[in-house]
Amino acid sequence: MQKRWKKKDTPEATVIDHLKSSINVSKAIATLLAIRGVETYDQAFEFFRPNMDHLHDPFLMKGMEEAVTFLHEIMADGKRVMVYGDYDVDGTTSVALVYTYLSSFYENIEFYIPDRYKEGYGISKIGIDYAAENDVALMIALDCGIKANDLVQYAKEKNIEMIICDHHLPGDEVPEAYAVLDPKQHDCPYPYKELSGCGIGFKLVQAYQLRYSASNIPLHDLLDFCAISIACDIVELTGENRTLASIGLKELNTKNRIGIEALLEAADHKKEITIHDLVFVIGPRINAAGRIEHAKKAVELLTSKDNKLAKFAGKAINETNSYRKEIDREITAEALKIIEEDPDLMKAKTTVLYKSEWHKGVIGIVASRLIETHYKPTILLTESDGSLTGSARSVKGFDIYKAIHECSDLLDKFGGHKYAAGLTMQKDKFELFQKKFESVVASTILPEMLIPEIEIDLELDFNEITSNFFNLLQQFAPFGPQNRNPVFMTKGLVDNGYSRTVGAENDHLKLNLKQRKTNLKFDGIAFNMGQWEAYVKSGQPIDIAYSLEENVWNDKRSIQLVIKDIKKSENLGD
Repeated sequence: MQKRWKKKDTPEATVIDHLKSSINVSKAIATLLAIRGVETYDQAFEFFRPNMDHLHDPFLMKGMEEAVTFLHEIMADGKRVMVYGDYDVDGTTSVALVYTYLSSFYENIEFYIPDRYKEGYGISKIGIDYAAENDVALMIALDCGIKANDLVQYAKEKNIEMIICDHHLPGDEVPEAYAVLDPKQHDCPYPYKELSGCGIGFKLVQAYQLRYSASNIPLHDLLDFCAISIACDIVELTGENRTLASIGLKELNTKNRIGIEALLEAADHKKEITIHDLVFVIGPRINAAGRIEHAKKAVELLTSKDNKLAKFAGKAINETNSYRKEIDREITAEALKIIEEDPDLMKAKTTVLYKSEWHKGVIGIVASRLIETHYKPTILLTESDGSLTGSARSVKGFDIYKAIHECSDLLDKFGGHKYAAGLTMQKDKFELFQKKFESVVASTILPEMLIPEIEIDLELDFNEITSNFFNLLQQFAPFGPQNRNPVFMTKGLVDNGYSRTVGAENDHLKLNLKQRKTNLKFDGIAFNMGQWEAYVKSGQPIDIAYSLEENVWNDKRSIQLVIKDIKKSENLGD
């Protein structure tokens, strides 16, 4: 697939020069820091050495004083508390964190996760009815609730109060809960707005502990939950999120809790845990419980204190994830075949597909996979309770929620944000929706948005890639949105005589490249670029976009280029 390269704007020279001298780093490192908004010595210190002291005062968040005081009163009276959260990774880790903390000193407490298929996303009437039947006085709603105005009122009628801990954008009116914690409220003074749902739950716990010192659990012990949620909910890895994720990763790698150890053992994962592992190893397994069975099993595992039961549950969830992957592969293959056999779909600016047998729990994942092959706004739908329900995924820069909103006259309901959304319609509206959505997107999407973009941080010469440079680069981790693993560009490279295809189908390219102007060479790996072998071996110069990683082979460590894209070069590098 063709890709476009876009070089990030170069920061002001004065900022780069100040960083170079104040923290004694190369121009390249100073530039990378400035691109990430790090401009002073103090900001650099916080970036490279994140710790608990860098966290904001939780009482700066609107509603926190009321939330903590009321929660304390409820527990002082011995009334029942329900910790309620959504069924995805952010929701289940939020529940696990708050429940772990509160249950360490308070017994009249339970947690509740809604059934993905019977109750749907967020606070449900079924969940409120269950709470009423079980004498719950307070529901703490995590990762949901900011738009649940009617349901909050319904809970009040059942004599149930709510504390809402959410991180999604509020509507025009905030629910009349006892307290609402959401830094995205227009009048909330909290200085960091991009916390995950689990991060909001942690701020509630942090505030309670600061005020009442109720638990023997050190607060940093809970940050493994935050790290998982931050990675899997794809929130910004900046500011407070980066601090929470960094400390959480250390917790995960030093004293893993029983449930997470069980998941890693079932997945046969024995290396150091990174953000990548949270997204691709732990996250999918937690999610699989909610997609295929019930997400409460994930919370039970995350909060387990019994080794034997945790191992059993971890194995069961891993098997569920294997089943999810099998379904995922089957639907992806089926959807790709439908697209490739239909000339109209191939020419279209969108992909909108429906099949009644597709599993509701994985169509969002499949929509993302289709974009990897056919880079365009994508919606997959299946049948549920007599209607069509589906998931939408977008390409960089295009607001799919806005496009769906333009088709709202054909929908029963929809919700989401710029890059991901959910929707429901009647079966007889499918073809009308398919045509209208295509028309809306085709008239608004820019041609370049249909070509994947690679953002380039810096152009480097090979002589700048030193061990010191690489060691500092590793301290930029953890990587994620707004703090991606830096991507570099180097021009005028030629084969050094050792490049070859590798892999079962020779679809990957193992490279050894030399830059003529520096006479230095590096090994590289280019996944799914085996088609470049003949051109590279012909000796013609190429330009590459790449990241850096450490390669370990026979106990020898070296810096390796992980190549994102290759282009024919007009620069001979002389």
